Amino acid sequence: MATASTGNKHAATALTSRKVKGLQGDVTVPGDKSISHRALILGGLAVGETAIEGLLEGEDVINTARVMEQFGATVIREGEGRWRVQGVGVGGLAEPRNFLDFGNSGTGARLIMGLAATHPVTSFFTGDPSLRRRPMARVAKPLQEMGAQFVTRQGGLLPLAVIGADQPMPITYRLPVPSAQVKSAILLAGLNTPGRTTVIEPEATRDHSERMLRHFGAEITVTDTPEGRVIALEGQPELTAQHVAVPADPSSAAFSVVAALITPGSHVTIRNVGLNPLRTGLFDTLVEMGGDIAIVDPRDMGGEPVGDLVVRHSALRGVDVPPERAPSMIDEYPILAIAAACAEGETRMTGLAELRVKESDRLAVMATGLRACGVQVEEQADGMTVTGGRIKGGATIATHLDHRIAMSFLVLGMVADEPVTVDDGAVIETSFPGFAALMNRLGAEIA
Repeated sequence: MATASTGNKHAATALTSRKVKGLQGDVTVPGDKSISHRALILGGLAVGETAIEGLLEGEDVINTARVMEQFGATVIREGEGRWRVQGVGVGGLAEPRNFLDFGNSGTGARLIMGLAATHPVTSFFTGDPSLRRRPMARVAKPLQEMGAQFVTRQGGLLPLAVIGADQPMPITYRLPVPSAQVKSAILLAGLNTPGRTTVIEPEATRDHSERMLRHFGAEITVTDTPEGRVIALEGQPELTAQHVAVPADPSSAAFSVVAALITPGSHVTIRNVGLNPLRTGLFDTLVEMGGDIAIVDPRDMGGEPVGDLVVRHSALRGVDVPPERAPSMIDEYPILAIAAACAEGETRMTGLAELRVKESDRLAVMATGLRACGVQVEEQADGMTVTGGRIKGGATIATHLDHRIAMSFLVLGMVADEPVTVDDGAVIETSFPGFAALMNRLGAEIA
């Protein structure tokens, strides 16, 4: 695979963000991480050569590309964001010769656990210290029902071994908690399983897997019923190579959106942002808070809705964020907490127990960091209440190897009275390579 060198080990590099007068400009953030992972995985399983443009070239996605190579796919980088993948066909995975190292990527590890579970190969998964603390048992449980075997550390943790089923069995599985990763793992397992694999989700989660499976030729139906959304996949299709255009990641766009909203004098445009309705909870919430966010030129890109976001500084006010919105913005709560710190009044966020098992315990880490910057925060078991006001800053934030924590506090530094430092800015490269340079082009001072 012809890629730039991006190892999983990095030297921690502190970054400091200072107060600025306003952000101005027109930018495009990197490609959507969720779609990038899926494009590589399904391209590696399809018959023929898949062309991908706009692929996110962060460490998480590069690790997925390397893993698909170990399974026998040919993965070639042709230029910035442009990749070609020669697939092996459903059922054609080779047995990897080495450990599969996913670095920091829970998405890559969990989705490919599903892919490997119904192919008759044995594979060994590992990752960085952060990923090795994240639970995998809830993914393994339905895959075991399909015939796979797992050997894990106590608590269902990495490193783990996946022993794929020789004769996989289709299942109907009701998700106990909303999780696009668990749903996607089951659907990927269903590809090499005879019969119909069905997932029932009581609350709709991001549907990139369903959209892309359909794009590659899988027979998949989605039905809304009184018991929830029912996704049914017919097994053992012949997936056909496709062209995939990856839109800009709304989770990455969120940082420049919030930075523009809270920094006086700002007027920023972010191009080609993915606007999948199951991913736009943050933007909906920011508009409810009084944010001036306009969608310009809405259009379709490879089966996904996209548009340009025009954002102006706004006087935000606190709101109660409904817990049922959490699946559509689960990765955006750290940056929402920054917006809440700059809003008038209280912002209450609940239904967020999932945040305690992300790259870090994001509820605890955000609460600790905000308090260190002079923000009033009340932390609950499954949420937090943030009271907005003047931001003192002047703190060094422990990121705990969490890229979203790092970016969120660098945004806060743009409006704090004193500079805000994050202890490790290098972790940002996992999802948003070039973050500091892009923000500095808009007028930030991150160094």
